[in-house]
Formats: sequence, C-alpha cells, structure tokens
Amino acid sequence: MSLQAALPRELYVDPAAWERECERVLLREWTCVGRVDDLELHQPERVAVVEVAGESLVVTSDADGLLHASYNVCRHRGSQLFPTGSAAGAEAESGPQLCGAKAIRCPYHSWTYALDGSLLRAPHTGDAEIEPLDFALHPVGVETWGGFVFVHPTPADAVPLAASVGRADRTLANYDLGALVTGLTMTYDVAANWKVIAENYNECYHCGPVHPELSRLVPAFAGGGAGLDWDAGIPHREGAWTFTLSGTTDRAPLPGLDETERVRHKGELVYPNLMLSCSADHVAAFVIRPVAVDRTRIDCRLLFAADEVASSSFDPSDAGDFWDLVNRQDWAICESVQRGMSSRAYRHGWFAPMEDDSADIRRWLLPRLGRDTSEVGDPSVVERRRDHLR
Repeated sequence: MSLQAALPRELYVDPAAWERECERVLLREWTCVGRVDDLELHQPERVAVVEVAGESLVVTSDADGLLHASYNVCRHRGSQLFPTGSAAGAEAESGPQLCGAKAIRCPYHSWTYALDGSLLRAPHTGDAEIEPLDFALHPVGVETWGGFVFVHPTPADAVPLAASVGRADRTLANYDLGALVTGLTMTYDVAANWKVIAENYNECYHCGPVHPELSRLVPAFAGGGAGLDWDAGIPHREGAWTFTLSGTTDRAPLPGLDETERVRHKGELVYPNLMLSCSADHVAAFVIRPVAVDRTRIDCRLLFAADEVASSSFDPSDAGDFWDLVNRQDWAICESVQRGMSSRAYRHGWFAPMEDDSADIRRWLLPRLGRDTSEVGDPSVVERRRDHLR
C-alpha cells in the first residue's frame, strides 16, 4: 500500500476555506454541545446558550422536560435573546450560559417566547396582524445520546442522530454512558485547526514518540498502532487495567462491562466533534469546539459512575493527572503541526498505511464539501486542484 495524500493545506490554514467549511459542513451536522446534566437540561424550565461554529444557539427544557433549540435571535429586529458579548466566539471563551426560565423575553423590545420557541407576546404592536406561527424562533434540531446533547443548526437537512452515533452505540453499549456523571472537567485552548486534533486522536502512529507514559501503559500503542482491534479493546500492560499513571485505581470497574472491557481500553470518534476514550472505571469525553481556522477549544470531561462521584472519598486526580499529561502532549504536537502547515513550503501531508483507515478524515469531510475523495488520493490531482477552494 502506498502513501495517501492527506487534505490540502487550505483546509487547515485558509480563513476563507474555514468559513465555507462552517457553512457547508459544521452547521449542517449533528454537533455535541455537552452533557445533559452539565447543561442543567435534565431539569424542567432550564435554558443553555451554546455556540456552534460561530452561531449562538439556545437549548431549553420546557415544563415537561422536553428539549427544544433555536437560534439566539429575536424574530422582531434580530437582537440576541441572550447577549453573548461583542467579541466573536465569546461562548467559546467562557462556556455556555445557564439559567432557569419559564419564558424567553428579548431584552430589546420585550417580544416574549415560550420555551418551545413559539411567540407568546409582541407588546405595543397595535392593530398589526402578527401570526404567532410566522414569528416563532428559528428552529434548531436537538437530540440526546448517551447523556450528551446534540444540536443540528440546519434541521431541514438532518438525518437521524442514530446515523452519526451508530458505531459508538454498538461498541460502547456496556459503558452505559447516559448513567455516568462528570467528576472532573478540564478545558484547553489549542492553537490548531479542529481537524488536526481529530486526526491526531484517531491514530496512534504518534504515540511512541509523543506519549511515553501512555505507551508504557498500553504497549501496543508504542509500535505505531497498526492492526489494533478497537472493537475488542486494547490490552494494558500486565497488572494495569485503567488510564492512570499507575494503571490501577481504588475505584471499581463500571457496572455492566464484560470481562475484556474490565482490562482493556476502547475509543471512538463521533464526527465531527465528540471523542470518547473508555477505561474500566471512567470515560474521558472530549467535546471539540472549533473557534477559528487555527484555534479550537476542548472540554475534557471525566465521567464516572454516579455512586463513585457521590462518595465522600471520591478523588478523580489519579485519572485527571494522567489525562492532563497526555492531553498537553497532544495539544503541543497539534500546535506544532498547525505551525508547520502554515509554512509556504507545505502543500499537503501524507497518511502512512497504518493511518489510512483510522486517521483518514477525507472520506467523511470531502463529500460534505462537494468534492471527490479520489482527487485527494491522487498526488497529481492534489497539486493541480490546490486552488480549488480559493
């Protein structure tokens, strides 16, 4: 098998290509925005304001606990219903806004909406004929899976969320993700394109040189990750069974795991932005939040069994210290890749044979951009077509 050309430089460094990718891909896919519990949407009459690819969105739970979502835009004059600040990407800096509410009132002219987005009141409009259905908030698709909230900013184009999470739903079924709760959250600001981070996560060719501690814990990673059976899980070294610096913990394995899952590690990437790394006693869930062509915010939540977190002796630091070490190693090398890709010498990278299936983002992204995947696999076409997105 020969080397395969990776995505062209423009898709990682060109602001115009980034804007097109947001419009054609990121705003037309199911995107994870966090955990149901962390966004407080497991309670009735709650509001969470989140951001996806530069768009501010409002997710609500109504009095019956049903979820709804809309754009954070009043239908009257376009004011934000929940101001997010003048700086672009304000939510990406500070995290989602959370509050309780029985209705949503625009701060500009007091147009008021129900939590399902329907118009309730448009004051001082006199005899103007206002049909409430015509002035409902612009809808956004919203669904949940495994305790995560997903939104779809272009719901007319949405396919069922099950199509995106199907593989993870099968391979991670025994972890009962929906029953887990957040025990520790770490947030990072990474100076790299989100695809660099996703590609890095999806291969272990880099694990030997970048992650010595991880490679000692999982020896199979040190060899470049060729031939790993992720469906069955990856064995730890003898005597180790979880992702901590010692490879052990005093926490019990998650209930429901089979015999192999109690001593192996599993991982999945739910495109475009949810990365899941499952150990026997906890799950590391990474929500990628693309902010700009060369910047990504990442929320890493360590999820544990609810009774563990409720225990007075709960201490997630053994897993937290390990993941923070591995994460910072990953983010540093991703930032190095981003800087290198910004060089005028760079045209496109290459996938080694062991990377082709796991790290390959081409088959997911290019059709969504209206491009043929074969043009990237052919180096001559890559060079001829490198100005395609300008």
